[in-house]
Amino acid sequence: MATKNSAQAFGQYAEEVAADYLVKKGFKVLAQNFRYKRFEIDLIVQKETLIVFVEVKARKNTLFGNPESFVNQKKIRCLRLAAAHYLRIKNSQQPIRFDIVAVLGSQHQVIEIMHLEDGFY
Repeated sequence: MATKNSAQAFGQYAEEVAADYLVKKGFKVLAQNFRYKRFEIDLIVQKETLIVFVEVKARKNTLFGNPESFVNQKKIRCLRLAAAHYLRIKNSQQPIRFDIVAVLGSQHQVIEIMHLEDGFY
């Protein structure tokens, strides 16, 4: 069985922090780590009729840029494909949005959480 390295553990922790943060903002978590083929959506949440697909990005510091700047075009394409699959299997016609939650800090201390609504299209 493979063990998680510290970056993977921090990433998983950041997803939990992001989920808690969104729940406090009135969202309901529908799915975590939803997989379609080799693509993954970190969080799928809902508020009223809106379904939001969330990419969580975590960094220990901003030395190489803000966490949200690491969502590239390839990642966006993958998220769109996985989101389309989710909507198809749920037979959903609900409005959707793609958000980014950026987490700065470590497993021992979260310095900042930033929720970017409509982080990409």
